Amino acid sequence: MGEPLRIGIVGAGKISGAYLATLDRLTSVRLTAVTDLDRERAASLAREASAGGAGNGREVAVVGSVAELVARDDVDTVLNLTIPAAHAEVALAALSAGKHVYGEKPLAVDRKEAEAVLAAARAAGLRVASAPDTVLGTGTQTARKAVDDGLIGRPVSATAFMTGAGHEKWHPDPEFYYRPGGGPLLDMGPYYLSALVHLLGPVVKVTGASSRPRAERTIGSGPRAGQSFAVEVDTHITGVLEHAGGALSTLVMSFDVKAARLPRIEVHGTEASLSLPDPNNFDGPVELNRGDGWEVLAPNAGYRDAGRGTGLADLAEALAEGRPHRASAELAAHVLDVMLTLLEAADQGRTLPVASTCERPAPVV
Repeated sequence: MGEPLRIGIVGAGKISGAYLATLDRLTSVRLTAVTDLDRERAASLAREASAGGAGNGREVAVVGSVAELVARDDVDTVLNLTIPAAHAEVALAALSAGKHVYGEKPLAVDRKEAEAVLAAARAAGLRVASAPDTVLGTGTQTARKAVDDGLIGRPVSATAFMTGAGHEKWHPDPEFYYRPGGGPLLDMGPYYLSALVHLLGPVVKVTGASSRPRAERTIGSGPRAGQSFAVEVDTHITGVLEHAGGALSTLVMSFDVKAARLPRIEVHGTEASLSLPDPNNFDGPVELNRGDGWEVLAPNAGYRDAGRGTGLADLAEALAEGRPHRASAELAAHVLDVMLTLLEAADQGRTLPVASTCERPAPVV
C-alpha cells in the first residue's frame, strides 16, 4: 500500500465518533486534521484521535476553516461529515483544492448539486466516494454472492421495509427529519436502495404512493420534551422499483408504524429466497430457503469486522491498486435520483422513469 492516505475531517458531530473507532484500527489511512464550526468540538475529536490509532502516532491538527483544511499539504482526502445541506459545498471546495472526497450520505440534496460534484471530480481527475459503506460488510456481500452464484435462480423480486414510529421519540431536536430533504425515504433509503442495487442492479422506473397522517409531532425526550412541531413532508412512502434486469422491488419507508414484524430485506428467485440483516449494519445472519426451511449461510464475502469508514479504506486501496472504488459517487447519485423520482411519482400518482443509472459495484470477495 505504501504511505497511508492522509485524511482531513470536516464536521466533528456525533457520527465522527463512529468513523474514528474504525480509523483507529486502519493502516491504510491516517487522520491529520479536523475542522468544525464548533472549534472545541473539533479539538476534542483531534485529542481523541491523537491519543488513539487514527493519527498513527502523530498529533492531529485542529484547523479553523474548511478553506484552511483543504489547502493543507498533509491532506489527500477530505472526509465530509457535515449536515446534508453542506455536503455538496464542502465536496466542491475539496475538489477545487485537488483533494479526493469521501462523504456521508446523501451525496447532495438534489440532482443539480450531485451532478456538479460528479462533473467537478471528472474534470479534476479526482475520486468522490459516498456512504453508506454498510453494503461492503459481510451481510449484504454474502447475500450478493449467493445471488451471483445462482443459489436463488433468476432473481424475480425483493422487498425492503424500514418501519418505525418516528425519530421524535428519542431525538431531542428532530424537526429536520420532518422538513424538505428529510422524511423516512431520504433519511434511511440510501441504506436499503444501495443494498438493492448491489443485489439486483440499477433501477429503471418507479411507481409510488405516500401519505402524511399527522400534521404535527411532539418531541418525546430532552429539554424540549412536550413541544410540538409541524410535519412538512410525507412520512409513509410505498414504492415499486423495476431493476434493469427485470426484478421488481417493493419498498416501504415509514415513520408511522408503531410495531411490525416485517423483514428488513428479502430477495426471491425462481429457485430460492434470501433473507438479509439490517442494511444499516455491516454484518448479521444471511438466510437461504430453498423451500424446505431456512439455513444460515456462513459469511463468505465482504469486509469482516467492518465499521463506518470501511468505504474510506476501500477508497485508499482502490487508489493504490488503480481500480474503481466501490462506494462510488455514481452509485450515490443514482440512489438519490431513485429516491427523488419515487417522491415525484408518488406526488403525481403515476410511474416515472429513472433518468440516471450506474455500474453495479464490484463485489467484495
